[in-house]
Amino acid sequence: MQIPLLDLKAQYKTCKDEIDRAIADVCDSQAFALGPAVTAFEENIAAYCRCKYAIGVSSGTDALLIGLMALEIAPGDEVITTPFTFFATAGCIARLGAKPVFADVDPSSYNIDPVAIERKITEKTKTILPVHLFGQVAQMKAITEIADRHNLNIVEDAAQAIGASRDGTKAGGFGDFGCFSFYPTKNLNAFGDGGLVVTNSEDLAEKLKILRNHGQNPIYFYRIIGGNFRLDSIQAAVLDVKLKYLDDWNEKRRQNAAIYDEILADSPITPPKIEQGNISIYHQYTITAPDRDNLKDFLTENGIGSAIFYPKPLHLQNCFKDLGYNEGDFPVAEKLCSEVLSLPVYPELTAEQAEHVAKTVLKFYEQN
Repeated sequence: MQIPLLDLKAQYKTCKDEIDRAIADVCDSQAFALGPAVTAFEENIAAYCRCKYAIGVSSGTDALLIGLMALEIAPGDEVITTPFTFFATAGCIARLGAKPVFADVDPSSYNIDPVAIERKITEKTKTILPVHLFGQVAQMKAITEIADRHNLNIVEDAAQAIGASRDGTKAGGFGDFGCFSFYPTKNLNAFGDGGLVVTNSEDLAEKLKILRNHGQNPIYFYRIIGGNFRLDSIQAAVLDVKLKYLDDWNEKRRQNAAIYDEILADSPITPPKIEQGNISIYHQYTITAPDRDNLKDFLTENGIGSAIFYPKPLHLQNCFKDLGYNEGDFPVAEKLCSEVLSLPVYPELTAEQAEHVAKTVLKFYEQN
């Protein structure tokens, strides 16, 4: 049985006619940049995220970048974030000349540890940038309390968490900004790159709109230095169609995760732990596994896709060597990088397929 880590063709089949019509409508309009399709999507997804404003941008990376730009993060500033995340989280901090300051993560949720955050605060700290990794919201109550005590901004990296919630608040709604990615592998995915920033501040929303269009307002009059961060209308149209299906897709992911949880309960692997009050969207079903690399090879040999997110923490990456971190500085993140493995959990995965994946994992440990 061949089971990929993700099957985008299967998803496309479920809403192909609607998507094709939406794309055709944009083509007929010839309004390809910041047109009516973008406005409609922004209104719908703002309501979905329970935020007042949503600003479509060109990618999840640019969502983070423009959020930090709007907060005027600059050289000499420090932004605290996690070393166990995709590069863009810290890369956007560095691109503005600021310093990424890493704090270790919780070993069970994989999200940044609030206690570790507070230890890293200095007089140069301006912002906390937590990541809602693999579809589970970080400990935002504690993080918000820390930010309030120290007068810091919060930018949520919610790239993997569209639709996730904690204690009734959806991802993106806790901080000054929530930043999302619509890269094709995400739960809500475009036909290419796309991103979004949500906020409850009218002033910050207006600033984001100016920044995403080179800083001009009105046209050809430049109030601030921005960039080309516009969301294409075709991507917005595709996303608006898929948004209607997102909750159902996320629920199907939770059902597949429950199958794994049950079958793998007494196995050597450790399943993802969903903290109390959280509704995860299982962007990834990420386990920690003894003999991880050989397990991955075994799954591949049996036609099952899997992936390692992430094989090396950011503080040990060559591009950040000038920050002066060493091996052993963040032991939890480093240990996770040697143990984590993500299994297929996409919504089109059938119960039979999920059971087959889980039983193949068990078979590996029975033979070893």
